[in-house]
Amino acid sequence: MSKTALITGGTGGIGEALCRRFAEEGFHVIINYFRAEEKARLLAKEIHGTPMKFDTSDCEAVREAVRNIGHIDLLINNAGISEIDLFPSIPQQTADRILAVNLSGTMNCARAVLPSMISRKSGCIINISSMWGQCGASCEVDYSASKAGIIGFTKALAKEVAPSGIRVNCIAPGFIMTEMNSRFSDEDLESIREEIPLGIFGEPRHIADSAAFLASPQAEYITGQVLAVNGGMVI
Repeated sequence: MSKTALITGGTGGIGEALCRRFAEEGFHVIINYFRAEEKARLLAKEIHGTPMKFDTSDCEAVREAVRNIGHIDLLINNAGISEIDLFPSIPQQTADRILAVNLSGTMNCARAVLPSMISRKSGCIINISSMWGQCGASCEVDYSASKAGIIGFTKALAKEVAPSGIRVNCIAPGFIMTEMNSRFSDEDLESIREEIPLGIFGEPRHIADSAAFLASPQAEYITGQVLAVNGGMVI
């Protein structure tokens, strides 16, 4: 029987790469989405996965979705949003939404899948943070705080559920070329690239490759760790 992976935010650049990679790894992939229904359906058809709409920040919606899915072997908490502006200029509603999706959404999904994983004494959770969760980013304060929270959550939860045979790890991507970065000018992109020691931008496949390793038997002795995939930008 194939294993099942629930991947939140499955229609974004990194999310799509994760869905494709784990389908290649033999998982039946549940593609979570909130707005991009058509993209989710097309991707699901292509990889023989299942699209599922729910808001990760809504704990009841998450619980219902997990009940409907049933057996989940792997959870990847990838859903996230960001906003670039000075900290005092971010509307409170936007700030609350960033924390609700990025941090509370991650915790909601983990809380929902854990009872079944604990009863089976088997499971893997991978949380997607950010290099800004490690060092902070000017004009992305709320985002940085939410991603730092994911790192703390990963470490604490890993300690709690390790005796049940469940591993919890975190990936902290650097600058990954996705549609989200279309807001940057060519000049801005070049300035960013010059700050990356390897001199290249990351691609969604780099995150998918890292997640595939952390979910594999080769990583069976790894838990509570933060894998920084950033080209050396934050060390």
